[in-house]
Amino acid sequence: MTTHSRLPQERHLATEIPGPRSRELLARKQAAVPGGIGTTLPVFVTRAGGGIVQDADGNSLIDFGSGIAVTSVGNAAPRVVERVRRQVEEFTHTCFMVTPYESYVQVCEKLNELTPGDHEKRSFLVNSGAEAVENAVKIARHATGRQAVVVFDHGYHGRTLLTMTLTAKNLPYKHRFGPFAPEVYRMPMAYPYRWPTGPERCAEEAAAQTIDAIEKQIGAENVAAVVIEPIQGEGGFIEPARGFLPRILEFCRANGIVFIADEVQTGFARTGKMFACEDEGIVPDLVCTAKGIAGGLPLAAVTGRAELMDAVHVGGLGGTYGGNPLACEAALGVLETIEAERLVERAEHIGSVMLPRLRALAERHDVIGDVRGRGAMIAIELVEPGTKKPNPAVTAEVVRRCHAQGLVVLTAGTYGNVLRFLPPLVIPDHLLEEGLGILEKAFSEI
Repeated sequence: MTTHSRLPQERHLATEIPGPRSRELLARKQAAVPGGIGTTLPVFVTRAGGGIVQDADGNSLIDFGSGIAVTSVGNAAPRVVERVRRQVEEFTHTCFMVTPYESYVQVCEKLNELTPGDHEKRSFLVNSGAEAVENAVKIARHATGRQAVVVFDHGYHGRTLLTMTLTAKNLPYKHRFGPFAPEVYRMPMAYPYRWPTGPERCAEEAAAQTIDAIEKQIGAENVAAVVIEPIQGEGGFIEPARGFLPRILEFCRANGIVFIADEVQTGFARTGKMFACEDEGIVPDLVCTAKGIAGGLPLAAVTGRAELMDAVHVGGLGGTYGGNPLACEAALGVLETIEAERLVERAEHIGSVMLPRLRALAERHDVIGDVRGRGAMIAIELVEPGTKKPNPAVTAEVVRRCHAQGLVVLTAGTYGNVLRFLPPLVIPDHLLEEGLGILEKAFSEI
């Protein structure tokens, strides 16, 4: 795999992790930045590219995080850099709502073309995934004249007031930040590993329970939208049992409910499809995207059926920075890279490398209860051996050992017991294999 990175694609530990310079910078961070801004791995980055992150002490770490699925095409990807460099010399901002520019329209045209479904679509651009989800809910409420919004257990949708409400997990996202927004209703997630009657009955029973609760507790005629991640991200990379999403979509169609797919973490080739919805042929009414859309620049979008998007009055959508010209150029560079480098197929390849190694690891270590995911969005769930009781302590220890050996890994999950892997899609195979070796060694040492 060609990474086009100027950084040598090799792990190198010059100091302990974190090193003295990073520890010095961490002390400055603690004096200047609120404690509420946490840090997973306190190494201060100076360069990054391909599958490598280089820190202020000269350490080169293998990247299995991609800035939480943001730098999927690699950090400082050449097509992204070149487009942004050209744009920054021309102009950096006008506000699209004041004096527009072509790159914004180009990004929207590409999103309309690439998102699932061949119906007429519209897109508009904002700054973050949370903004995208919040605006999708606004559109659904405006278009339907209804208020209720249905979300799912273990879901994560952002940190604004409404998206905090949509998010399931209390700590760290919601604790003591209430009161929350009204008319949000949470339903059971089709979580195969933890479904009480087993994975075989999960899709059917979870869909039946959800539909029954909507009809009895809310009234389908009062529901504006169902908001769901095709694979839950922060909740633990939970793949809904197959058949669940189609059943929920069918119910939405029959009752005039807007189906909103939160593809913030799953979009842009991450799962081996351009969008995760495509795996079961789901065609959402509205799609929310962000993270991997612009190679690290802040950009997000809502794409949806023209009749829904056009229902909102002039001035009802927008924002000062939404669709900043630098971010739009970056997004066009990302889309060019995905196509030129065949990164959809590359994500499938990454999954074909990781999943067998992780399943073999699970056979050797009964602390691993489940291995799941698609493409380059893979996770393992850790439990107390012989049970399904979550094991966040061992999860934290594995992470600590991986970090010490120069492998950037992230956690997730409602119970803090999931290791999630989001390598850049351009990571070379030798780094992928080496990173898995570090992970295997960490388990063998515990």
